[in-house]
Amino acid sequence: MKGNLSNIIIVSILAVFLFNTTARAWLIQHIIATGIFNAEIKKEPPEQTRVNTQFAYADSTGKVMLTSSLRGKTVFINFWASWCPPCRGEMPSLNKLYIKMKGDSQVVFLFINEDNEPEKGRQYLKKQGFAIPFYTQAGDLPEEIFSGTLPTTVVINKEGVLVMKHQGMAGYDNEKFISQLKGLP
Repeated sequence: MKGNLSNIIIVSILAVFLFNTTARAWLIQHIIATGIFNAEIKKEPPEQTRVNTQFAYADSTGKVMLTSSLRGKTVFINFWASWCPPCRGEMPSLNKLYIKMKGDSQVVFLFINEDNEPEKGRQYLKKQGFAIPFYTQAGDLPEEIFSGTLPTTVVINKEGVLVMKHQGMAGYDNEKFISQLKGLP
């Protein structure tokens, strides 16, 4: 009887993590917090550094802007969706990074929501109490920047060169990553 009860409990817990987006996001968030998935900007940038990094995005009021207007600043871009457990899992780390660095005039943060219904993304941020700004794409994106994998994070340096592309979840609010971000040319 004890063995069956233990199996039922284990299967029930696994089912919760398998079928419940919030539970998966919670688990992922705690895995990210261990530091084993910390992001890094390598000294040697990706092979294809001279890729098209220009695209249009819209703020929460619908105002359309171009990334080319951000030259001279480091641009941190995260593509996410409210239904995506890895996105939700890394969101606390992204929010902490944004709060730590939002006063740095040399770094711009674009958190681009990929929900089919952007209002769901806005509501998710509001419900969670996240301070990050809300943006959506406003046209085609270069595939070198975003090919559809969520979450995807890219960093473009002040010269408009892609210096980091990370597909999948990661932790971003650690001091090493912040130092690397601040130290970009």
